[in-house]
Amino acid sequence: MARWDIEDIDGLIFSDGWRPGGGGAHPIVSPGDGGVVAHAGLADESDVERAGASAAAAQAAWGRASYRTRADVLLGAAAALRQIRAEVEHVLIRESGSLPGKASHEVDKAVDELVAAAGLVTMSQGDLLPVEDPSTIGMARRIPVGVVGVIAPWNAPLMLAIRSVAPAIALGNAVLLKPDVKTAFSGGAAIAEVFRRAGLPDGVLHVLPGGPETGEAVVRSPHTTVISFTGSSAAGRRVGEVAGGLLKRVVLELGGNNAFVVMADADLDRAVAAGVAGSFRHQGQICMATGRHLVHESIADEYVERLRAAAAALVPGDPLAPGTTLGPLITAAQTERVHGIVQAAIADGALVVHGGAHDGLFYAPTVLDRVDPDNAAFRAEIFGPVAPVTRFRTEEEALVLANASDYGLTAAIHTRDVARALGFAARLRAGMVAVNGQTIYDAAHIPMGGIGASGNGGRHGGHWNLDEFTYWQWVTVPTISG
Repeated sequence: MARWDIEDIDGLIFSDGWRPGGGGAHPIVSPGDGGVVAHAGLADESDVERAGASAAAAQAAWGRASYRTRADVLLGAAAALRQIRAEVEHVLIRESGSLPGKASHEVDKAVDELVAAAGLVTMSQGDLLPVEDPSTIGMARRIPVGVVGVIAPWNAPLMLAIRSVAPAIALGNAVLLKPDVKTAFSGGAAIAEVFRRAGLPDGVLHVLPGGPETGEAVVRSPHTTVISFTGSSAAGRRVGEVAGGLLKRVVLELGGNNAFVVMADADLDRAVAAGVAGSFRHQGQICMATGRHLVHESIADEYVERLRAAAAALVPGDPLAPGTTLGPLITAAQTERVHGIVQAAIADGALVVHGGAHDGLFYAPTVLDRVDPDNAAFRAEIFGPVAPVTRFRTEEEALVLANASDYGLTAAIHTRDVARALGFAARLRAGMVAVNGQTIYDAAHIPMGGIGASGNGGRHGGHWNLDEFTYWQWVTVPTISG
């Protein structure tokens, strides 16, 4: 079979032979060089309806497939992704502005998700429970929810889509996947291709690229029973509102304004390295990015200077150009949003230590000092290469600052006293906490998610996926006595 290549795709190709296009064609523009990568067909409401009916029909048989069949498909998809990883990495770079290292890491994470999902099929699918009649067997068993709507973002399009698609399919469900149209190939077509190669039956997976209207059609579809959404908190609130009104389960993984706490006794080399990676990786366009550097006043001057030096050493540019260490922001609108927050932060009293300007989509790595809790850069999820620094005097003040956000996704604390760190972590309003590490860290087997404006407490990863993508069913069976 020929290897998949983006140049061979005219629009998005689907496993059941049809491609949505009622919404017309959309050019996908590379943020790195401004060139058109490809054109994607946009799904309209009628496309979503057709896909939903097809998925519901296909799920009936897929839900009855043996655990071995389902595991083989997931492992086959992982093998297929490894086979075409060079092409997928190239598309990730072109579509999302990923650096090559980030694109490679994202493919690795997507493979991990597929392999971990294959393991779900052999986990316990229920419990035997006592009933009043001793001649009757009572069991609570997990059954597929049916059709899962997955709405995925553009910043890590492959991994953040497959994180829901893989476990949903492994557990016997069909999927309607709505990738962001800016990354319709790396976040949609590539996933369809690897599952096609793995032998997934026609109709179990449908890719429906489009904008908010397409996403809302997926949420409102009478065929979807569970919605898994990853994206901004504002969009997540809308998804939750619509899905809740329809009494659908909704899994929300939203934004973050993540605190990075550096105590006076921290290993400064380690803290600076983690802080730089947390704020500048993928240009800060990661929900787990370090949004607030909270640094003890006794070491703040040195920390800020080291942060400045690290930012000054970064080289913005086209991800495919030699020497580039910081890529572009995704669009001009996102660039203007980031710059607006930086300008508001300066007006609020922040000091620009480095950066604060942009050349087209290439935003200079920016370090802001003396950012107080009322500052725009403290309050907002910036989603750009900006590192705001806030100074504190006491541990209690650091805790108040860390929790002074509606978001609650992830956090990190740097100190040589691990017992102190564990106690501090227990009081943080965050779904994930790293001690002496980065705010950006997850894996296929962990409970990934946040609280507050960062999500509804749902968890992706490991056996927690069973709670998201199956229903409990209580069954009683009378036995025949001898």
